[in-house]
Amino acid sequence: MDSFQNVTVLGDGAWGTALAMVLAGNKKNTILWGPFPENIREIREKRENKFLKGVTLPENILFEENMENAVENAELLVLASPSQYMRGTLEKLKGCFDPGRHALVNIAKGIEVDSLLSMSGICKEILGKDLQYCAISGPSHAEEVSRKMPTLVTLASADQDLAIKARDTFMNPYFRIYTSSDLTGVELGGALKNVYAVAAGIIDGMGLGDNPKAALMTRAIAEMTRLGISLGGDERTFAGLSGIGDLIVTCTSKHSRNRYVGEELGKGRKIDEITSEMGMTVAEGVKTAKSARDLAWKCGVDTPIVNAVYDVIYKGKAPEDAVTELMTRRARAENE
Repeated sequence: MDSFQNVTVLGDGAWGTALAMVLAGNKKNTILWGPFPENIREIREKRENKFLKGVTLPENILFEENMENAVENAELLVLASPSQYMRGTLEKLKGCFDPGRHALVNIAKGIEVDSLLSMSGICKEILGKDLQYCAISGPSHAEEVSRKMPTLVTLASADQDLAIKARDTFMNPYFRIYTSSDLTGVELGGALKNVYAVAAGIIDGMGLGDNPKAALMTRAIAEMTRLGISLGGDERTFAGLSGIGDLIVTCTSKHSRNRYVGEELGKGRKIDEITSEMGMTVAEGVKTAKSARDLAWKCGVDTPIVNAVYDVIYKGKAPEDAVTELMTRRARAENE
């Protein structure tokens, strides 16, 4: 089966730019679009993205400020906007989107606040239900992918022919892709791991050591799996790259923006101060803490770690109190 040859990446952040580099390296006709023309012009002029400092962008990536021009000849559209801005990007895309011609691969990780929709849910609401849609998730920091460090991810779609075609578009000797039919589980794992990374950062910021961090990641997988199964996901997905794999890297890496936010919270700083200092750099776990908590409540699923992160971010609970509450919950069997 042939791969896609003409690909447009909609979103000029670090991850979208890194995947544009993968595609360009695979000799695909690659266009990178961004919502702010001045940023696109700067990237075009400098051949460098401020979110990937020190990385020179290939000459065969084209940069486009106009959405209609960017997607005109595309076969595959890579949705690379942060999750809470995805709706705005899709609204811009709607007028020039052709569901028969354009396949979609989403790389954003989150659950929309208020609507509690996954990224596939937002796409169906705005672009129509009959979509060629897949999603990529897994342990994949843009800083490392852009430097061609070995990376493995999962690509999920209900349409396995599409999954294989999209896989073959991206895959190369340093970027390996496994396919899955569990779109629900893959998208949920990618969203929730950002919340748990904030929790891991809080542990680091408080200087609590390795034991609680390992326990956190283990219990996070149990929590993630409970919610995933309630939504129709496959239990096995959460033991894979888009579950435990992405969780490990995001909870432990120096590149993780979500872990950084948690670390600063653990040191006693307030969320508004931290996010203001980060500027345009987005930590998805901050917003997803609210949407994940609301989604769990809606599903009647117990998610104590998500709830604790929500309380620290949105209710100003002291991290020490949140840890104490988690540690003194009712005793129970591990498999409950």
